[in-house]
Amino acid sequence: MFERPRTGERAVLVRLGLGAPADPGDIEEFTQLALSAGAQPVATITGRRERPDPRYFVGSGKADEIRASAHSHSADVILVDHALSPSQERNLEKLTGRRVLDRNGLILDIFAQRARSHEGKLQVELAQLKHIATRLVRGWTHLERQRGGSIGLRGPGETQLETDRRLVGQRVRVLTRRLEKLQLQRETGRRARAEIPVPSVALVGYTNAGKSTLFRAMTGADAYVADQLFATLDPLVRRVRLPGGTECVLADTVGFIRELPHELVAAFRSTLTEAREATLLLHVIDASDPQRDEHIDEVNEVLGEIGAGDLPQIRVYNKIDRLEATPHLERDADGAPVRVWISASHGDGLELLRTAIAERLARSVRTATLRLPAAQGALRSRLYTSGTVRAERALDDGGCELTVELPDVELLLLARTPGVQVTVDALAANVPAALAGLLESPVPLAAADLR
Repeated sequence: MFERPRTGERAVLVRLGLGAPADPGDIEEFTQLALSAGAQPVATITGRRERPDPRYFVGSGKADEIRASAHSHSADVILVDHALSPSQERNLEKLTGRRVLDRNGLILDIFAQRARSHEGKLQVELAQLKHIATRLVRGWTHLERQRGGSIGLRGPGETQLETDRRLVGQRVRVLTRRLEKLQLQRETGRRARAEIPVPSVALVGYTNAGKSTLFRAMTGADAYVADQLFATLDPLVRRVRLPGGTECVLADTVGFIRELPHELVAAFRSTLTEAREATLLLHVIDASDPQRDEHIDEVNEVLGEIGAGDLPQIRVYNKIDRLEATPHLERDADGAPVRVWISASHGDGLELLRTAIAERLARSVRTATLRLPAAQGALRSRLYTSGTVRAERALDDGGCELTVELPDVELLLLARTPGVQVTVDALAANVPAALAGLLESPVPLAAADLR
């Protein structure tokens, strides 16, 4: 049986086109992933198949080509830009005599290198354990050996494979409990911010679109910036002052990518809550990327997976300095800002972006009814202080019912507050989907939306 090496840097890259030739853009992205992981690509093998081969994924002829290429280039590892089954990965390793890593394993390895916070490291380890748990099947020769019984433990004993599976399961449970505690702490901080009437804005986008550069330019925070995929994983949150004196909380989040492993989406769900709980999303896009439209769809797909697909967005087209374009702001038919073209690295167009954010946060003031429990006395006081309360009625349970005039984004914030019920005036028009989904009795949606 093949014993897996502990290290490997010289890499043969494999990318097949299923039903069509391999896309050069996908090959380039996978090369960047390999470089981000610290690998040195020495050969790239492409091809086309109508469907994956059940044994090797790539077919026996292509597998022999991979083996020959790995041998001639003295490669240490073979990186496959597809999700392989445990048996396909194992069969390729046996044939080539090299370690084989599929796309999911490669991305997990990059995340393991990039994680800096305690929470981020736990999330990556949990995702890695869930990934390798399905691969503990004859991957190493020692897994077949049985442990002999001792006093009080007579019998056939358990195989090393069963022992490893049990230990992995125990570690997964320990990590899950720790992450649940950290998530409660994060939720406590998020609720504390929600009690203050300051809307939150989250930066989302494809990896390497320039989110961290934009975050640094807008906040002055010392965010890590590098021209590489997944340069930073841990979310940063800072307060930003906008034109007119408005304030918001800006959050930087992990970048998305094509075919992001489901283990990572699940593991980073608590981190991505910063995006899911935001009142406005800044969808950062690399304007110079020829595949930007495909990347926009990929990001929106992940946003839908985490429950943020209906949140209002401003699309921020970054890196316009590479196009020799000028900063400008685009509006929809109702005059709402929807797209801003900027260069975060040069600082061009940042004032336009701040103006667009302020307009979207202040837009669509409407009348609504809030039912507050008695425990939300501090929130009632702040609403009165801000001058938004128009009427009040006491309730039999000690709570109160307030008639207020607030922007959509602030109503979104209140609708997420525990114990608070929000009802929009039935005469109000154009209730956005993001708001209607959280209301106690939402009115029918009109065509207009915050997007």
